[in-house]
Amino acid sequence: MKPVIRTPGQGRTIAVVGDVYRFLATGEDTNGTYAIWEALVPPGGGPPPHVHSREEEGFYILEGEITVRVGGETIVATAGAFVNLPVGSLHSFKNESSQSAKMLISVAPAGLERMFFEVGVPLDDGSTTALPPTKAEIDKMMEAAPRYGVEIHLPG
Repeated sequence: MKPVIRTPGQGRTIAVVGDVYRFLATGEDTNGTYAIWEALVPPGGGPPPHVHSREEEGFYILEGEITVRVGGETIVATAGAFVNLPVGSLHSFKNESSQSAKMLISVAPAGLERMFFEVGVPLDDGSTTALPPTKAEIDKMMEAAPRYGVEIHLPG
């Protein structure tokens, strides 16, 4: 393994159902131990409730605020807040504010990033916005999620 250095704006960047993910380290970089990426979440952005059966997930808020729901609890996490979710936690996160938010998302072990590479829309390095998700993108995510141990709980 060799050191990984990403300068601001560098890193594989993709749109994932409306959010922008810039990958800082993937399983390829960390011998599968973890992956970490920067997430730019526009107002209204974020996934529906879901469960990871393989990895812990952590959120560190850099800018703005993200509402995290887990285990019947709702946390409005602002810059400097950190939330770690054990494997098997039903959770969601959403930007319920009127300003974009930025956070780091980590998973351990790595592997979930491969789902995003499969279903995401490639963006140029340095991109900070994505188009709203299409029905086709959402359907692609719903189809792929079970292969990566993710169970998505859609409302209704």
